This record gives sequence, structure tokens and C-alpha cells, in this order.
Amino acid sequence: MQVDFHKMHGAGNDFVVLDARKRALPLAPARIAALADRRRGIGFDQLVLLQTDEPDATGAADVRVRFFNPDGSEAGACGNASRCVGRLLSAELHRPAIRLRTAAGLLEAVADTDGTVTVDMGAPRFGWDTVPLAREGDTLRVVLDGLPPELPPGAALSMGNPHCSFFLPTAAAVDPVLVGPVVERHPMFPERVNAGFAVVEAPDRLRLRVWERGAGLTLACGSGACAAAVNAHRLGLCGRAVTVELDGGVLGIEWRASDDHVLMSGPAVLSFSGRVELEEFAA
Repeated sequence: MQVDFHKMHGAGNDFVVLDARKRALPLAPARIAALADRRRGIGFDQLVLLQTDEPDATGAADVRVRFFNPDGSEAGACGNASRCVGRLLSAELHRPAIRLRTAAGLLEAVADTDGTVTVDMGAPRFGWDTVPLAREGDTLRVVLDGLPPELPPGAALSMGNPHCSFFLPTAAAVDPVLVGPVVERHPMFPERVNAGFAVVEAPDRLRLRVWERGAGLTLACGSGACAAAVNAHRLGLCGRAVTVELDGGVLGIEWRASDDHVLMSGPAVLSFSGRVELEEFAA
């Protein structure tokens, strides 16, 4: 089965977009993992699957979008991928505003003529059972045992997927490659977690690196940037509008006071398009 694909990225966070609106695609976890291999497959931080929206769904959407990690597990949300889909659909439908149905709910993406796309990620959720945590506790101060003493308590929330943000005095205080996998699979997080390691450089600027569950250290993580910006404001470390610098680029995040929705703006780039023979990869 030959399938067309688009390779895209948002600030270096890269995706393969497959269109299953006209025919179903056989994408077992093993096949997704094989496609994700950067030497033997196409390579990506997430695979993005476009599907026809359910006719009886609440609210109108232009497309249903599903996100899969390189290990084949499904993710509830991906901000940078949502922006990339927004750019694709905006060009296809010849209008700037696109509505996406995701596991995290309905999201609106608006494409600008300069290649920037803004996506409304909705309102963050702070309840311990919605992150979720393994037990009841303060999501602004999540203490994890078995981790280096230089790692401060984390601040946890859900952006449709679980995040825990750590605010460090310097970027070199901890190594995300060493600490990230331990945080991701810590017993405190029954669904695993995305671990963000942030430095507040100014009241309107953060430096961030994210260890993503199922993907590892990525050049950028849109929902992780949203989580870090919101958590920083909750802790009184920054304002509601910040610039977040990641390894792969810069994103603008605003936690809107009027409705608590988080808006994320940044580049959405089409790297190339191609065709892949799915049968060549593990089923």
C-alpha cells in the first residue's frame, strides 16, 4: 500500500502527516515505530493521522487529528503538530482558520501569510486526577523521590497530555537526557509524563528543554511550552505572555485571562512530501 506523506516541523519538532480521510491505513504500533526510525524509516517526533470528522460529533470540525509517538503509543495532544495541520488544511481549504478535533477537544488554528500559525490549545487542567497524578496532592509542588537533589519540585498540569515543569537556576543544573527518562516513568505519573526543564530568563522569556514521553529529548514541544509558560505564571515567575526559546526555535505563548485558553504561535514548515510503501515496514 503506497501512501503519500508530508514531512513538516514546527521549530524543529518534526512530524510525518498521513491522510486517512479517504481510506483507512493499517498503522499498528510496530509499523509506526518502524516508520519513526531515522535510519531505516522516515523519522519523526510524532506521526500525525488525518481522519474524517465524525458526522454526529459535537461541534463542527474540518478534520479529526490523531497523534502517535515514535514508540507507537497514542498521544492526546501535540501543539506544534496541530499548527502544522493548520497550515496544510488552510492551503487545502483556502481559508486561514481551521478547526481540528483531537482527543483533547476542538482546537482552532489560524494561519498567517508569513508562515506563522497560531493554535488555541484550550484551557489547561490542574486537578491532580486530570494530570493525572498517582495520588491526591498539590500540582504546583510535586515532589518526586529518587531524583537528584538539585531538581526542585515540579509543577504539573494537563494540556490534553500530562506535563511536569521544573524551574532551574541555570540550564546546566540538570541533564534532561539523564533525568528526563526517570521523570517520564516515575510512579507518580500513571500515564507517564512530559518533563520540561525551564529557566526564567526574564518576566517575558523562558528557556526550555523538554523530554517527551515516548519520544525523548526533542528540539521543541508545543504543549510543553504551553505548560511551562502557564506553570511559570502560576508560580509568579512571569507574566501571561512569554516567549519560549527551545533548542529548535522560538514560540510565543499567551495564557489569555478572558477565558484561560492558551494560545501558541510559531512557524509551521513543510520540509518535503513523498510516498511510502507501508507494506515494507513491520505490521
